[in-house]
Amino acid sequence: MNGDVKDMKTPSNPLSLAALLLAVVLQVPVAVADDGPLPEVRVENARRVFWNGEHNAFTDLIRWKGRFYLTFRSCPDGHMVFPTSKIIVLVSDDAKSWEKVHEFSVPKRDVRDPHFLDFKGKLFIYTGTWYCGNSAPKREDYKINTHLGFGVWTGDGAKWSEPEQLEGTYGHYIWRATAHEGKAYLCGRRRHGYEEGKGETGHIESAMLESEDGLRWRFAGMFQDKKGDETDFLFEPDGQVVAVVRNKESTLSRSRPPYQEWERKNLGVYIGGPMITRWGGRYLVGGRKMDFDKEAKVSKPKTVLYWLRKDDSLQQIAILPSGGDNSYPGFVELSPEKGLLSWYSSHEKDESGKTITAIYMADLVAE
Repeated sequence: MNGDVKDMKTPSNPLSLAALLLAVVLQVPVAVADDGPLPEVRVENARRVFWNGEHNAFTDLIRWKGRFYLTFRSCPDGHMVFPTSKIIVLVSDDAKSWEKVHEFSVPKRDVRDPHFLDFKGKLFIYTGTWYCGNSAPKREDYKINTHLGFGVWTGDGAKWSEPEQLEGTYGHYIWRATAHEGKAYLCGRRRHGYEEGKGETGHIESAMLESEDGLRWRFAGMFQDKKGDETDFLFEPDGQVVAVVRNKESTLSRSRPPYQEWERKNLGVYIGGPMITRWGGRYLVGGRKMDFDKEAKVSKPKTVLYWLRKDDSLQQIAILPSGGDNSYPGFVELSPEKGLLSWYSSHEKDESGKTITAIYMADLVAE
């Protein structure tokens, strides 16, 4: 597992012209028959691509202007909230040999969960930050209302901006972003009414924020009006948005412009660090799954991939080499049959037998 640090088409289904015209007039999704057999997915060449002796986690992956970019958080003090954390960006021409192209942190703040956004000719990286001061706060003293989003951007992949606070994100823990028809959209988790409180308990919601420039944000709608958590979303060409929300049993949410009303469905499985993306004309979903070991009476977390079927159910297709602290995948489609996946995991040990938390990558083949 030690690597170098250096359109499958959706099967057509006949629809009556009358049903199609009715769907267009009413602007509702057209009901089609079930997918039938979905492709099997093979995981190949799983490899560790980065470990520096620190806790490395929360990946994202993009192909931009012909090169691959990988980002993640690295912290000498571990998983939780520390002002010593930093965001690392690697670049590669072949997704095999990687080199560091950028690194940044924010004074007196913990940086984590970096995500890419390709928007208006620039490559952005957004990070949610907790205020720490000069030392790590206790978990019960975490204050969601002091969250603030930060971002960096580049126009060429080599020269990067300094971290810039994202206007309109104070009090929001920002997560993944995407773009549609000239606007960027961002998930922001927050307390309802910005009510005071410690820790991450209470009435938590997830808002949709929008921006014309990727730096100044405003409220656009509410993704999750209760139990708000990490949310990944993507847009259909007609403006419909589809989202996967982390929860004890994660939620699939759908909405149409102006994104004020949402349809939600329980997916029946926990998905930590959720990802939803397109691959070969289908929806690929990934994240952490908690499998309960009845003999050991413990939950064993794994990074798992699913197809999202047309009836909005999940079909598990792959389990990545993973264990302990793991998940937060990133994905790049190479072709309708091939893809590239990043994630982090704690399933390996160093030479002394100590558990390490490192960044991994694998090639995916659909057949």
